[in-house]
Amino acid sequence: MTVRSYVPATLDRLRRLVDEGRLASDVERFEPEGEDEESEYAALMAAADAAAALLGGPGRRVVVVAEVDAAEAPVTLRDVVAVHCDVADRPADADPDEDLAWFATQEIEQLLAD
Repeated sequence: MTVRSYVPATLDRLRRLVDEGRLASDVERFEPEGEDEESEYAALMAAADAAAALLGGPGRRVVVVAEVDAAEAPVTLRDVVAVHCDVADRPADADPDEDLAWFATQEIEQLLAD
């Protein structure tokens, strides 16, 4: 059984994931409480809030979506199924409920190049 995890990040952390092939094992993760769309969205937005806290100011929130074998399993690049990210830098006082754009795994390099 796989576990879908929403991992708060920054563009720098996403770059490290690409370069090193994995995230630190102690990264914070959010799992949906159920299998419905509302639970998935709640986990995504909780991770987005945590990503904003990682920024500590203006920047782009990033949420890495991964499917791992167990909740405590390390997140590797091959586990990543999508990335959600702000399309532009946002001010620190931006609306925390603003939606993130979705990016396929094939788009990660382009996202990092922007």
